Amino acid sequence: MEVTNLSRNDSRLTSSEITSLWVQYIRETMAICISKYVLATVKDSEIRSLFEFCLGLSEKHLKVLTKILNNEDFPLPNGFTDKDVNLQAPSLFTDSFWLQYIHDMTIHGLSGHGMSFSGSVRKDIRNHYYQCNIDAMDVYNKSIDILLSKGIYERDPHYSTPQNSEIITDLGYAMDILGKKRPLNTMEASNIYFNLRKSIAAKGIILGFQQVTKDKKAYKFMGDALNLCNKHIDIFSSILHEDNLHSPGLLDTQVTNSKIAPFSDKLMLFHAGFMFNLAMVYYSNAMAASMRVDIITHYEASILRDLKLTTSWGNIMIERGWIEKPPQANDRKELPHN
Repeated sequence: MEVTNLSRNDSRLTSSEITSLWVQYIRETMAICISKYVLATVKDSEIRSLFEFCLGLSEKHLKVLTKILNNEDFPLPNGFTDKDVNLQAPSLFTDSFWLQYIHDMTIHGLSGHGMSFSGSVRKDIRNHYYQCNIDAMDVYNKSIDILLSKGIYERDPHYSTPQNSEIITDLGYAMDILGKKRPLNTMEASNIYFNLRKSIAAKGIILGFQQVTKDKKAYKFMGDALNLCNKHIDIFSSILHEDNLHSPGLLDTQVTNSKIAPFSDKLMLFHAGFMFNLAMVYYSNAMAASMRVDIITHYEASILRDLKLTTSWGNIMIERGWIEKPPQANDRKELPHN
């Protein structure tokens, strides 16, 4: 029986490829707005050079995305435009804040581009995300080099080198029947520190955004988001401190007193929600790598709190008409019948 392999010559976009291209298009347009504003306000020459490099990458990526989507007759997302950025607005954050911001956002990019690459089939799309990964690694190297040269990069906790390899033999390694907690292992400590950095970065950006937003519901959301950031920072910092391990410093003092919004309420609210959506992914990964019951419980509770907040975020975005509908499958029930 002859079997025809139709998929071999089928170059149509898959659902994974559509999702990656669509999401990246929107995020690159947001990144362009942010880079343009930073370049209009930043004073430090090294940080300026870094954001010039980032702006060039985002514009390059957007051209590739536009070409692929146009060739497929796929409608381009609206994303964000020059209408969403006010280049006349004074500095809302310090230069140091923006340096740490781009470093943290690049870590998100490395994770996202890696997933997009592994979910792509077509060679042109694989080539695109291969290059995106290289670009993100370049930004990571440049940003961390500047952070280190300025002496403001905070390393996660150091651990002594073990004398030998050990096997877990005690069932109480997770937590004994009396609730006694063993010291954090390196995986647990590094994940807690990593997620704390993300919460601290989210708090810093949202603190600035709440200061300048004019939309009442967006303002309330930002307040709720700040309360949640503070809660999570307190919880996970205390876990590190119990083992006499340090936690990252806050960025609160790197927000200026400006009351003039550099971005539209739409962009600021979108960005805030984006941070919490990412947080749930990172918490899930950290939870899977944790072996202490109390830490797993904290991650689970944090995800549920973030989920509740992002539901509120989604409702506001929909009410304001600020969120685009992701591409979806045809509803076969709605197709006309002959």
